[in-house]
Amino acid sequence: MRPFACTALAACLSSAALAQSEPVSSGLPSAAEVSSRDTLTLGAGVAWIPDYEGSDDYRILPAGAVRGKYRGISFSTNGTYLYVDVVPGSGKLTIDAGPVIGLRFDRRHRSDDPIVRQMVRRKTALEAGAFAGVSFHGLIDPYDTLSVHLDVLHDIGNAHKSTVFDPNLSFSTPVSRKTYVSLSGGAEFVSSKFANYYFGVTPADVVATGGALPLYSPSGGMKNWKTSLLVNQSITGDLLGGLSVFGLGQYSRLVGDFRRSPIVSSRGSANQWLGAVGLAYTW
Repeated sequence: MRPFACTALAACLSSAALAQSEPVSSGLPSAAEVSSRDTLTLGAGVAWIPDYEGSDDYRILPAGAVRGKYRGISFSTNGTYLYVDVVPGSGKLTIDAGPVIGLRFDRRHRSDDPIVRQMVRRKTALEAGAFAGVSFHGLIDPYDTLSVHLDVLHDIGNAHKSTVFDPNLSFSTPVSRKTYVSLSGGAEFVSSKFANYYFGVTPADVVATGGALPLYSPSGGMKNWKTSLLVNQSITGDLLGGLSVFGLGQYSRLVGDFRRSPIVSSRGSANQWLGAVGLAYTW
């Protein structure tokens, strides 16, 4: 599972934007000028996250992220993953595509649940792949964006050895020169290999937990769906640069065999919550 804390922060490092309520004639740059700027944003904060995916225990962790654009090439971190958009674009419709690489950790061995903590530790997955999609700009005002993307990642290491599909939809817009909001939703689809690796209970797990968990072999499919809301408020300057504060809330729900896993149904919860606050600076 991608660490929730860093994922939240990555979402908070939004592209610079301005609101239609302050027209270009007032001296503000046009939407095309805003989208073509080279930028760099660094963020840091804290997040309230589940101990592991499916846990009903939560903890507070520090996290950080980076996002930027240089000569039309965009880059951002999303948890422990690096995304690079190698397709420069402008206008009402842009194509987004590029490579992704990152790590997926198993955090059950740090859980507050004594039974889950005894399960056999899974290896860290090294995942690589790509994302692709389209973004529609200026639907309601000149600076908003509606994006539809698909991430495809495969474990190239020696962990779950399978492929993860992550379609997502987001709408982002400034509501003033200093305030930005973004609403997003998505889902994850995984194979039976992935399901058994992270949500199954093996014979070794049964022995390690003293029989507290029964054998369980889930099938693949849709793992969860999720929705989140981000608010970013400038403190100095505006959304084009300076210091800002952000807050994010996310809800996700495990479904199907993932919801029925003993580490979820008996030891945790299918309902997963996330909260994050922090500071970001844009140059």
